[in-house]
Amino acid sequence: MTSTATPAPTAATAPAGEIPPGSSPWQLARQELRRRPAVKISLAVVTLFLLMAVTAPWLAALGGWSPDQFDKSAVDPYLGGLPIGSLGGISGEHWLGVEPVTGRDLFARVVHGAQVSLLIAFAATAVVVLTGTAAGIAAGYFGGRTDAVLSRLMDLTMSFPSLIFMIAMLSVAKDVNRILLMTAVIGLFGWPGIARVVRGQTLSLKHREYVDAARVGGSSSWRILTRDILPGVSGPVIAYTTLLIPGMISTEAALSYLGVGVRPPTPSWGQMIAESVAFYETDPMYFVIPSTFLFLAVLAFTLLGDALRDILDPRGGRT
Repeated sequence: MTSTATPAPTAATAPAGEIPPGSSPWQLARQELRRRPAVKISLAVVTLFLLMAVTAPWLAALGGWSPDQFDKSAVDPYLGGLPIGSLGGISGEHWLGVEPVTGRDLFARVVHGAQVSLLIAFAATAVVVLTGTAAGIAAGYFGGRTDAVLSRLMDLTMSFPSLIFMIAMLSVAKDVNRILLMTAVIGLFGWPGIARVVRGQTLSLKHREYVDAARVGGSSSWRILTRDILPGVSGPVIAYTTLLIPGMISTEAALSYLGVGVRPPTPSWGQMIAESVAFYETDPMYFVIPSTFLFLAVLAFTLLGDALRDILDPRGGRT
């Protein structure tokens, strides 16, 4: 009597909802993300905001108004420039209403504000991640004096009250590109956090067997760092990156709200919220609309980042 062995399930034969053995970490991550309804919703919202930011000029043109175009016929000069109509002037002509006094279309300004806010957030995140990852890997792998210098630099940067220094630096600089300046200033104070995470991960990886084998085999430090160390820290870095983005969006909004960020007439969500404070009693929709967009963007990126952290860096999520 002969017995036949049952073949192990593969990605093609595994039952729906089950993770096949031997799956890569990215396959495991995708499978786990599909199981979470909140992640699906947040990913859809994130995708929607990214598309809105990329297509902002076309969306504004579809609405029929540019972000800087005044429509005096949409406001009542006898009521202090309040929008004509209910809910802040929402109508077929102005889909989200208009700004008080100026009559500028809120839909056009919100979608262009998404472009500015997300551009600064993603650019600053890229600066932080690249700088922090490079510094963390160098400190953890080379150790000694390199580790001591970079670690002290991390401690020094983190000891500064970053928001106060951001406000001071942005207030002093006048005739410069505000988007580039905000990206550089936010990145200057943001890199030590991820550098510490990467340093700790690198310290645990540099004594692994495959790293020692590569070192004994004559591989250069650059090859070991790029082929062995960097892939090992990519999971925590990606998880940390997705958690950085909502913080960057909030930082940009806070700086613009305080008047040291993006300057008018360039729209941003923080700047719109700051301008709407004077009208929150007479025209609450002017405050509610940009605040809602900011809230949804931060919430969606936060939920997605939390899920990726739990999957790609479970130990980091418990600490």
